[in-house]
Amino acid sequence: MRILLSNDDGIYAAGLRTLAERLSRDGKHEIYVVAPDRERSATGHCLTLHKPLRVQEEEMPGNVKKAWSTTGTPSDCVKLAVSELLEHRPDLVISGINNGPNLGSEILYSGTVAAAMEAAFLGLPSIAVSLFWGEHRRFEVAAEFIANLLSSVPKFEMRKRSLLNINVPSLPMDEIAGVSVTEAGVRLYDDRFEKRADPRGKTYYWLTGHAIDTHESETSDVHAIINKRISITPVVFNMTDHDALERLTGIKDIGGALDASRGADLTLSRQVKAGTGRGI
Repeated sequence: MRILLSNDDGIYAAGLRTLAERLSRDGKHEIYVVAPDRERSATGHCLTLHKPLRVQEEEMPGNVKKAWSTTGTPSDCVKLAVSELLEHRPDLVISGINNGPNLGSEILYSGTVAAAMEAAFLGLPSIAVSLFWGEHRRFEVAAEFIANLLSSVPKFEMRKRSLLNINVPSLPMDEIAGVSVTEAGVRLYDDRFEKRADPRGKTYYWLTGHAIDTHESETSDVHAIINKRISITPVVFNMTDHDALERLTGIKDIGGALDASRGADLTLSRQVKAGTGRGI
């Protein structure tokens, strides 16, 4: 199988290198790596549009066929790899192993998940894999699980333009309680900004806070990982609220907003025309 690896922790991250070494070890797969040249965590699905992308070949552990770093985001890496750097399209894209979890609402911010989602946009099967916090960083445990997942479920059926978001406890293999197929939890944060001053007395702000893991459903990824289980969550990017779609469709007068708008004065104010002020 031809596998493309990427991440958001950067080309030198231990999780990526551990996964590359493990998947290339037995010669079953052709492994290629395209990853950011520095950490790009929490970049979400960001693409570079206003500056050039630079690419550099890199050395990786194991029997990796070829590896590159780029100045771009995780999404850039996958898009560039598939369209330009690889001679043939990969059979699978894996993003990770991320240094930290991507659970619940975190998938909206995660560069790790964004790389896998970019592959899904391109019609490629993809997996995002992350390691939960622990006393020790056991990337080798997550890498071994992924290697065996590919062997035991080589042709798993996935919905078109979807991905699997996998989170692994950072525990010895014999302490992991099992595997759960889950839904994305909530996992909100009590975010706040700390106001600080730099050495010159200038004010700046630092985002801080922690995840709220209480009141999560027993079917959620958060519940699984807290209970020492590997979570596997199928994710799609179509975020249509189908319940609201039905309710809105059933409102008979919803077209009245357009009828009312047709009679409105659409003349721009002088301030808006000139590009000054707020207008009225």
